Amino acid sequence: MQKGHSAVLTGLGAWLPPRVVDNDALSQRLDTSDEWIRTRTGIRERRIADPDTSTVDMAVQAGANALRSAGSDLVDAVVLATSTPDYVCPASAPQVASALGLSGIAAFDVNAVCTGFVYALATGGGLIAGGMADRVLVIGADVFSRLCDPADRGTVPIFGDGAGAVVLRRGLADEPGALGPFDLHSEGDNADLLIVPAGGAKQRESDDPRDHYVTMHGQAIFRHACARMAESARAVLERAGLEIDDVDRFVAHQANIRILLATAKQLKLPEDRVVANIGHAGNTSAASIPLALADACEDGSLQPGHRVLLTAFGAGLTWGSTLLTWPDVKPG
Repeated sequence: MQKGHSAVLTGLGAWLPPRVVDNDALSQRLDTSDEWIRTRTGIRERRIADPDTSTVDMAVQAGANALRSAGSDLVDAVVLATSTPDYVCPASAPQVASALGLSGIAAFDVNAVCTGFVYALATGGGLIAGGMADRVLVIGADVFSRLCDPADRGTVPIFGDGAGAVVLRRGLADEPGALGPFDLHSEGDNADLLIVPAGGAKQRESDDPRDHYVTMHGQAIFRHACARMAESARAVLERAGLEIDDVDRFVAHQANIRILLATAKQLKLPEDRVVANIGHAGNTSAASIPLALADACEDGSLQPGHRVLLTAFGAGLTWGSTLLTWPDVKPG
């Protein structure tokens, strides 16, 4: 890799399931209301995948749209960020690659939950920087609604399903779309703050069906998310030699509108620079950042030349950030 080269975003794709579930529909079966959900999360509705739609299905749709946006279906690797793979074994990315007509290339999953897309961007960029790939398809896809206890009003209203993707190509570090620097972290001591206890190798089965659903300590997650994303955002700006005033758009993981605004407040970033689509998409885990980027492109709030700060926080705990100047790219 020649000095001065980087991974450059050159394509963008998104896909949401067609089924819309609004707050009123949830209030008919849960002890909740539209007002309760909106005031605590900012969510009005979310998309929920039909029973026969899987993570692979959604990833294929978003990936195909990103390849269309990039103007080429030739890539050397597929990196899929997901915490809801179709199977515990094998990984889902090879199936996605084959469905896209890319059988034979490198394809693997990355699981950093809601930080997964940022981790996957760093991984795809690393493949390019290491000379192992010229073009990489990076996808974030989750059907997180299936990890929610249907009777739990604390998680069901929050999570939605969806997929988003970008194509990265080898390019110059100073051109629009170039990613970096990156800032990535984890803290496994707090893994129990957001966890699905059963189903893995440690606890394959459980007598309590609730152990197969996500449990979340909301207040602790709120505190960690705001603090960690703000710290990471500051770190990546410092590495780039930039100030918060240099940021035109702040695209954070769409966890909760209060988390988004509280993090922006910690950074002293004006609210009008915060990109938010959580109102109609909900928390789509690894898909949330590319979906937010696609929505911002569609509504015109994200324009070529905008300096964009991406940051995310998720279970694990994991968190991370990166920067780019938005290129002349539209969703496929």
